Amino acid sequence: MRKAIVLFAVLTLLTFARAAEDFGTIRREFDPLGFLQPIPVSISGFSGEVDTVLKRDLRFMGIVSTTPDQAKYLVSGSSGSRVEGGVVDKVTKHPVMQRKGYSGGTLRSQTHALADDIAQVLTQLPGIAQRKITFKVHTGPGAKEIYVADYDGHNGRPVTQDRVNVTAPSWAGRSILYYSSYKMGNASIFSHNLPTGQRKAVARYGGSSISPAASPDGSRVAMILSKGGSPDLYVSDEDGNSLMQLTKTREAESSPCWSPDGRKICYVSREAGPANLYVISAGGGRPQKINTAGAPTPSEPDWSPDGKWIAFTSLVGGTFRIFIIRPDGTGLHEIALGEDPSWAPNSRALICSKGPDGGKTLTLLDVPTKHSEDVPRVLESNSQPAWAR
Repeated sequence: MRKAIVLFAVLTLLTFARAAEDFGTIRREFDPLGFLQPIPVSISGFSGEVDTVLKRDLRFMGIVSTTPDQAKYLVSGSSGSRVEGGVVDKVTKHPVMQRKGYSGGTLRSQTHALADDIAQVLTQLPGIAQRKITFKVHTGPGAKEIYVADYDGHNGRPVTQDRVNVTAPSWAGRSILYYSSYKMGNASIFSHNLPTGQRKAVARYGGSSISPAASPDGSRVAMILSKGGSPDLYVSDEDGNSLMQLTKTREAESSPCWSPDGRKICYVSREAGPANLYVISAGGGRPQKINTAGAPTPSEPDWSPDGKWIAFTSLVGGTFRIFIIRPDGTGLHEIALGEDPSWAPNSRALICSKGPDGGKTLTLLDVPTKHSEDVPRVLESNSQPAWAR
């Protein structure tokens, strides 16, 4: 009798599983590089800014707006006093995301929340529309400040007011920034708590202390210090204590970034002549060179949150270009013109800067399709963006 009950339960579960496959499973297809193929949806019921923002948000999360006859899913809703929306499978009419209402904040912020929910259901990847970016803004002669904004450039606000050169902002979680400032003379590294406004010096030595990069869990900081003469790679805890030197070369190291598991650091070195990418254990050891043949003088690497790709800048024929490469040195691909790439939490979109010094613009990139859109500029020049994850 007990065996019969167990068998019945198993058959029932299998029946429901098959029904889910027929009526509710999201079928995802991938391109040769492993990126999700764009998912076509038809969007209706929204108007004005909400319609525009929703389509842009979804585009950089792998979901494209198309006509009903070409769509796999139907996104419908309204945008009156608040934003509401849901998703239905076009063929089965089965709701894959029940209609939901959003409140609080502006219609724009409600739309970002809706877009993230849709993306998480259809792509099974983290939403990016509600995450912030930080970047450097040229505010006057010799003055650059750190700003924070929505990922699409809206609601920008200054973080620093140092009236000197402030560079290389990096996130630690979603509320702490690290950056370098010349406010005390030589470049020093600061941590900055955004909710409280409190900041403190993390690295202040003779020479320059630059390029801070927080580990994924926020417990450690990689940085470039020239206190020993040549700029070398160091790691400390989040407050700058327990400092450990990882490289000791005659040539300069620069631009550290962390692997998503926090075990390795990718950086740039001229140890062997021209600039190359290297990877080293965060606990020290022998660095391994990444061969970027075809993309000379690599700089400014950023490791994708899923660990599959490293984006970086290359100077090709006098022009800065964005490339991606796998950590093992395979799969080199050029993505677009630009520099300073930073991955979104979904490991699909990038934000970078492009343009001449003194007039740079931030640009959003959808890596697999190479679709790009410029971000509204704050003042005259914006650069060195970093996406909160």
